[in-house]
Amino acid sequence: MRNPARREPLLSRDALYAIRRDHVLHVVSANYSYKTEPYYTILRLELEGKAVLPSSASVIDAYVVPVCLERAHLAGIPVCEWGISQVYTPLPAILYGLNYYATALEYAVVRDTLKAKEFVKHITNRGKYPFCYQKLPEGAEIGSCTAIFGRTAGRCSRVAELAGQVYELFHIPLVTIVYVRAGERYLLSSLSPVKSSQLSEEERAILSAYLSQQEFL
Repeated sequence: MRNPARREPLLSRDALYAIRRDHVLHVVSANYSYKTEPYYTILRLELEGKAVLPSSASVIDAYVVPVCLERAHLAGIPVCEWGISQVYTPLPAILYGLNYYATALEYAVVRDTLKAKEFVKHITNRGKYPFCYQKLPEGAEIGSCTAIFGRTAGRCSRVAELAGQVYELFHIPLVTIVYVRAGERYLLSSLSPVKSSQLSEEERAILSAYLSQQEFL
């Protein structure tokens, strides 16, 4: 964990914080990907028998799109209709890679066969790996928002209910939610790391309020 004497900008790319709430340590970072410092910090705290959120299992599940959506669906969270393929994809659709280096930050919205073939070739390494597709309802809109302990700000307030449900399931303090708006419904598409440089002033204010309770381990 960071030395308290070291000054860092609020949530720089490598920043890592711990907040104690209700006798549980909450590890806060922009990125919880496997083999990152936040992931190993959570794992160490678990091995030490300490109560910590999010869990190491939850952060791994959250960033693998099909696993994330299945867990969310079983918890009653509305999710996009999805499938796994190596060639076929419905149109229009959102496509995510599933290879070892894939990240939910990289996805494509495809509406024609040519673009779909090009992106599928890219994310499957010419057919070596499968990909996840999500069929888009007619007239659907795709958007993304940052959730901070399940809270949203500004234009993202419209997905506050979805953000709260996602937090109750995965307990990730800081996460990017990609969603699909279909009529009056907001459907979960994926969860991914946050780009701290893109946080709004209101989001930074919310995050700063939480980080004022930080501990140094």
